[in-house]
Amino acid sequence: MSELPTHDVRPTEARLLHMVFPDHTNHLGTLFGGQALAWMDMAAFIVASRYARTTVVTARSEQVDFNQPIHKGDLVEVVARIVRVGRSSMNVEVDVITEDLLSGERKLCTKGRFTMIALDPLGRPTAAPPLPQAAPQA
Repeated sequence: MSELPTHDVRPTEARLLHMVFPDHTNHLGTLFGGQALAWMDMAAFIVASRYARTTVVTARSEQVDFNQPIHKGDLVEVVARIVRVGRSSMNVEVDVITEDLLSGERKLCTKGRFTMIALDPLGRPTAAPPLPQAAPQA
């Protein structure tokens, strides 16, 4: 079996897919808010870890807006993007999008922002790599 090559480019986006099963829902058949937050935090953790290539922790979650209910049987795509990097912090915007598997209809249901902190091996904040500069628009 051959090994896949590693890339020099640091990923700034992660996408996770989940199915909403009955054990994820409340008495109304909609996704528990806490489950949505857990999936969002996991996506933020993954993108920040892959970007910084070091241990990261969640320092803050803020402005999480639950705009549409997510129903049992929906496919959920969680998209996390690093939008800003400080010295050791990474701000990650996370969108939760549902998709009806039969119709293909997609809806943005939840949005939030997380702050992740890069840590050194002793658990202290350490420098995160700067975000690459965007190419100028032609």
